[in-house]
Amino acid sequence: MRRDSSGRTERFLRTTGQHAAVEPDAFTAGSYVLSIGGAEQSHVNLAQPAEIFYEYLRRIGHVVDLAAPAGQAIRALHLGAGALTLARYIQATRPGSVQYAVELERELLDFVLQQLPLPEGTDLHQVIGDARDALAGFGGDPAFDVVILDIFSGPEAPAHIACAGFYREARAVLSPDGVLIVNVGDEPGLTLVRSQVAALREVMPDVAVFAESGMFAGRHPGNIILAGTQWPWPAAWSTELTARGPHPGTVLAGVDLDQLTG
Repeated sequence: MRRDSSGRTERFLRTTGQHAAVEPDAFTAGSYVLSIGGAEQSHVNLAQPAEIFYEYLRRIGHVVDLAAPAGQAIRALHLGAGALTLARYIQATRPGSVQYAVELERELLDFVLQQLPLPEGTDLHQVIGDARDALAGFGGDPAFDVVILDIFSGPEAPAHIACAGFYREARAVLSPDGVLIVNVGDEPGLTLVRSQVAALREVMPDVAVFAESGMFAGRHPGNIILAGTQWPWPAAWSTELTARGPHPGTVLAGVDLDQLTG
C-alpha cells in the first residue's frame, strides 16, 4: 500500500491484478472516491453517509427506503461490496440494521475498511468469496429484507450469476416481504438489461425497473435498477420513486416493462 502527497492511497488486488485507490473528493468536504483499475467505482461521504453522490446508488437507496417502514432496522445482504456506500446509507437511515457484505477481493474490503471506516455502531459481517457460493452459505434461511446485487458493470456478466438459477437462490434467502434489487450497468442496446429482466421475471412474482429516463431509449451506456418483489408491484412505489428522483427518472412495470423486453 502506498500514499502520495495528494492523499491518494493505493493497494494492489491480487485476485484481479488491478490497483484500487482511495482519494479525497476535491469538491465535497469529507468525501472520498474509490477507483479500481483507474475507473471510479464508488463515492463515500464520511461526514454525511446518508448523502449518496452516484445517481444509480441513490435510486437503489430509494428502493431500500420503501422496503420497510422509515427508520426500522432491517437485515440487508450486499452482493458486491465496493466502498460500502449503501451499507453506510442503511446504517445512517436505519440504525441497528444487521448487514452482510460479500466481496470476492479480500484485499479490497480490507483496504476500504482501513481507509474509510464505517459509521460507529454499524453491524456489518464480511463474507469473502463468490456471490453465488455465498448464497449457499446462508442455507436458504429466509432472513433478509433486501438483497442488493451490484456486480454487473458491462455486457460481459458472469454467466453463473446472470441467470434465473442465481436469482432463485437469492430469493430463497429473502424474507416473505423481502425485495431483490439488482444494478445492471449496460451498453447501448441494453442487451444485458433485457436478459436480466427476463431471468428475474422467471423467479420473482413481479419486477419493475428504475433509471434515468433517457436510458430506456438504449442509445447510451448507463445503469438501470431492477427490483423484484414477492407480491404485485405497488403503483404507489412507482409514484414515490419517480418523485424522489434523481430527475428525470422513469419506473417501468407491468405492460410498460413488456415494451422494454420485447
